Amino acid sequence: MRFTSFKGIGTKAHGIMAMHYSKNMKLVVGSLLSTMAAIFQSAGLFGGIGYAFSMMATGPIVLVTVISLRFGLLSYAVTTLLLMILQPSEVLVFMFTTGLLGISLGVGFKLFQTRLVVSLTGGMLLATGIFLLLYLFQFPILGPSISSQVSFTVIGGVLLFALFYSWIWMKLSKLGMKHLNKFMVKKVLLDKDESSSS
Repeated sequence: MRFTSFKGIGTKAHGIMAMHYSKNMKLVVGSLLSTMAAIFQSAGLFGGIGYAFSMMATGPIVLVTVISLRFGLLSYAVTTLLLMILQPSEVLVFMFTTGLLGISLGVGFKLFQTRLVVSLTGGMLLATGIFLLLYLFQFPILGPSISSQVSFTVIGGVLLFALFYSWIWMKLSKLGMKHLNKFMVKKVLLDKDESSSS
């Protein structure tokens, strides 16, 4: 069965499709994805491979924001609160980098038509978050070797990195949304079969 047979599905030029979710389903999916984001972000505590897992915290936030802007913002807030309990040292990192990128990409997918604009939106907001951490909060987000003094070299490097990183997550989010929709379609069909046979 094609996704287009479900009410509420919309497709834009960037290819992200979001099927219609009931309010209860949005709450359940949002809660699960928030928990996943908090666990991924907390993995940064372990260093090494943990940093790779912490970068994955962006994915769940993108997906829930594509499903619903309201639940995306709620998931962002819930993940932040969970991190205050699980790993307080990761709260600022999540709020201004991985989580902010997730929200900005999700909002971009909802509001804009093309992948380029979505990527630029995510990249610019990610760069802004990094600059706020580095220059306003004096948080060594780029490591102790990078000074908190304003440097045009650092600014240029951060902008290039943020735009490239946002483009990667835009591509990954498209793939993730495709698999999430397939899972939800299977669940809807299974529920219908069970209800019709009872």
